[in-house]
Amino acid sequence: MENSALTLYLEINESNYIFFVSENDEQNNFKIIKELKIPLEGIEHNKFSDSEKSFNIIKDNIYLIEQKLNFTFKEIVLIIDCFNPTFINLTGFKKLNGSQVLRENITYILNILKSCVDEIESKKTVLHIFNSKFYLDNKETENLPIGLFGDFYSHELSFALINTNDQNNLKNIFKKCNLNIKKILIKSYIKGANISADYKNSDTFFYIKINKNNAKIFYFENNSLKFEQTFKFGTDIIIKDISKITYLKIDTIKMILDKIEIYNNVSGEELIEESFFSNIGYRKIKKKLIYEIALARIEEISEVMLFKNINLTHYNKVSKNIFLEIDQKLRFKCLEKIYKKTFSNNERYNVNFIDTLLSESFLNTAHKLVHFGWKKEAIPTIRTKKSLIVRLFEALFS
Repeated sequence: MENSALTLYLEINESNYIFFVSENDEQNNFKIIKELKIPLEGIEHNKFSDSEKSFNIIKDNIYLIEQKLNFTFKEIVLIIDCFNPTFINLTGFKKLNGSQVLRENITYILNILKSCVDEIESKKTVLHIFNSKFYLDNKETENLPIGLFGDFYSHELSFALINTNDQNNLKNIFKKCNLNIKKILIKSYIKGANISADYKNSDTFFYIKINKNNAKIFYFENNSLKFEQTFKFGTDIIIKDISKITYLKIDTIKMILDKIEIYNNVSGEELIEESFFSNIGYRKIKKKLIYEIALARIEEISEVMLFKNINLTHYNKVSKNIFLEIDQKLRFKCLEKIYKKTFSNNERYNVNFIDTLLSESFLNTAHKLVHFGWKKEAIPTIRTKKSLIVRLFEALFS
């Protein structure tokens, strides 16, 4: 396979290492030719707990893949869905006094703000920078206003960072594997880019993923990733609440939720059918009770994640679009109406259910981001040596 264009990817999430190998043929058609999922070890609570164990797992499995494909990799693309990335949004300014906006003005602002972030967050490393917003004379422009005349230009940038120690551990692991890290991508960035591409008029939205034991929300604005947060609860708390109140076993509740239809105007006298109690003694349980328990818990989930989340107070005023993904194994049809009713917040938000992204579509988007870039991602070109105070004054008053 020496003549094939093979690329090695590794996704590290909260439960697995997932190795992918993609191939591009002569017509540049993309396909996954190898996928390998290994339980996560050596990383706990979004931090390295045993980097040597991580190294051995990664090294051994890359070796197996290389032997299987008869191919030696020299670089790797990392996709991370852990390590708790943080986000900073800053705006830089440039007085123009009637002159044109030049590319040098934008480069200047970008590098000033990047240097400020480096100094303020000295223990963190910037992974992504996004061009979020552009204003010329207080009027927002859709694209960089290069060549336009004005008096005052402002430029908002969004920075995504991870702890430098985590990045250094990753670099060290792959250096020992004789692999260069070509790019580190935050998984939310890939998913946001994929949604933006699939839904042409959606460049500003919330994405919410609810798994069995955890949940995540991220915010995309003007095709820029601006915020991400993970929660230690999931669909399991809904089922456990129903079990606690009805005294039914978890498996029985899952079977009921998978088969029955519950809705807000269900009769207060309508009972769960006896057929669900074939292996246990029949108990008279009202469908409305199941509905009310599920509704109360899903409302609480929506408030904690979005509507009463202090981190999203400003963004809630900007976006009314939500993409909601529920774990496929726990996306009971009878609960979908409750999810939609709750997250639409009395139809103030537009809720779209989306399915789990197939590996090939997801990785194809990652491939495009690595090789062709993203329309809103920015790259600093010069590192300034000036002090923080000087840079702040230059950014504000130049």
